[in-house]
Amino acid sequence: MLELKHVNSFYGNIQALYDVNLHIDRGEIITLIGANGAGKSTTLMTVCGVVQAREGQVLYQDEEITRESPNHIVHKGICQVPEGRLIFPELTVQENLDMGAFMRTNKAEIKRDIEYCFDLFPILAQRRRQQGGTLSGGEQQMLAIGRALMARPALLLLDEPSMGLAPLVVKQIFEIIKKVNSENNTTIFLVEQNANLALKIGHRGYVMENGRVVLSDTCDKLLVNEQVKRAYLGL
Repeated sequence: MLELKHVNSFYGNIQALYDVNLHIDRGEIITLIGANGAGKSTTLMTVCGVVQAREGQVLYQDEEITRESPNHIVHKGICQVPEGRLIFPELTVQENLDMGAFMRTNKAEIKRDIEYCFDLFPILAQRRRQQGGTLSGGEQQMLAIGRALMARPALLLLDEPSMGLAPLVVKQIFEIIKKVNSENNTTIFLVEQNANLALKIGHRGYVMENGRVVLSDTCDKLLVNEQVKRAYLGL
């Protein structure tokens, strides 16, 4: 479904990704783990066109999207939930969800999908007329995921969904991620510093260090890999 081939990305003259190769098959949850500054978020931003690869290729369903603009990439079926959530704080919950569907025109389908989001996150239904900026951190994360789902993505990119959240909320968020993947067959590319949680819900995983993919395997095998256990699992 998605393939990065020999991707090199830069911020100005500073190189952030070095010869990155990875692939994601339809229906998978793929995890990308690594330390702060390893290049994980840059990888997601390169996929969605916010950062364009200077060298290499990004292929989505066998079509090259390396030079596509972010709005065209969303239209093709890729949507990102960014680090820090970045909801619209002055808009209501309902209006934030409506913004996620800005490229869609079928009002009946949009209404059904909003109700689906409220089924996934009942607390958002209770807060539907509340401004997004007044929600708790966990509720804002739920809203950010719901807003992305309103675009009906085939591939959902999640950047650090557990950041700054209480353990019980993190558990709930990860259960929803699994549910979206299993119920909708939505393919998920998950960047997450909580390596233990990410590897427990993923199918395959990649480990990134200093802008390079240094290890890849099934998540079950990465969980028992001694290098991963020492560096990322605290074991």
